[in-house]
Amino acid sequence: MNETIYNFDSCPERKGFGSLKWDKYKGRDILPLWVADMDFRSAPEIIDALQARLDHGVFGYTIPHEAPIEAVLNYLEGRHGYAARAAWLNFLPGLVPAINLCCHAFSEPGDSVMTATPVYPPFLSAPDYAQRELIKVPLCLNGADQWTLDFDAMEAAVRPNTKLFVLCSPHNPVGRVFTQAELTQLGEFCERHDLVLISDEIHCDLIFDPEVSHIMTATLNESVAQRTVTLMAPSKTYNLPGLACAFSIIENSRLRAQFQKTIRGIITEVNCFGYAGCAAAYQYGEPWRQALLAYLRDNYALVREFIEQEIPEITFRPMQATYLAWFDVSALGLKDPVGHFEEAGVGLSDGAPFDAPQHLRLNFGCPRHHLRAGLERMKAAVAPR
Repeated sequence: MNETIYNFDSCPERKGFGSLKWDKYKGRDILPLWVADMDFRSAPEIIDALQARLDHGVFGYTIPHEAPIEAVLNYLEGRHGYAARAAWLNFLPGLVPAINLCCHAFSEPGDSVMTATPVYPPFLSAPDYAQRELIKVPLCLNGADQWTLDFDAMEAAVRPNTKLFVLCSPHNPVGRVFTQAELTQLGEFCERHDLVLISDEIHCDLIFDPEVSHIMTATLNESVAQRTVTLMAPSKTYNLPGLACAFSIIENSRLRAQFQKTIRGIITEVNCFGYAGCAAAYQYGEPWRQALLAYLRDNYALVREFIEQEIPEITFRPMQATYLAWFDVSALGLKDPVGHFEEAGVGLSDGAPFDAPQHLRLNFGCPRHHLRAGLERMKAAVAPR
């Protein structure tokens, strides 16, 4: 199908619908380009599937049934070459609770959990909520512009009580797609220190750089697969976070039993619309996804060109995936970067909760005219007064 079939240049009115993004700034002229949901209508095939489920008229408790299970398994094998089994799956109402529960399932109070920063804030809060120590190892630059894992620093920081490494792959917020060599080295690190590898791969279908491809951590080799807990969802790719349907894949029967024991009585059933949306996304959403990637690729190019030419004071390093641009604004010398840009009428994510003060994250999963307007407001905010 051709991109022109789908209209990404307009979006429904989102104010007044309880939108976390759009209802944040009530009464203020601020264009929201922050939290990670897109402003596009989801794929029409998904909307049709949800309508069909609505027309059924009965919305009782729903178990993982044939349609979503088959859709997920076919998706994993067809798109990522991963021949998973139904028994390895656990459906969940989101990846954030899953990350938190992994800290409980695979470690004890007083143990430590390692991750690479800057990173999605729940990676940093989950160990503390579980009374585990957090070990933060900053990403490093491989050359001038490419972020990578700092294995020397990881070796220096790991401890005998470290039980988990939590990976964001592709990485949010820096937009990096890790290579097979990098992931293999990470697998060897986890094996050497007997760590469970929690691999959050929710952004894996949002790679817009045609030169790279996502490698599921669990497909590296059998040894890595046996210590990996993979977390995935269609929510980011198909703009379905409100349906609250995610899943884990755990090959190792011991780890799977530990996780299932931990979530009992805490994680409830996924709702019927979550299953319907998940199944439809993986069965019928590929043409829409390809059109989306083409649109995001052009939005990314717009952001890069605009920042380089109009706001060179902001550092924006190349990225390969996600719709979340990561800016270093330290050269601006702002006491409150988020507040400064909100005063100019554009809402961005604060880098501080990612463990990166003086950084901001911009969501370019929006119509291009919104993106241009937001970039112009950013330019005005930086212009000398």
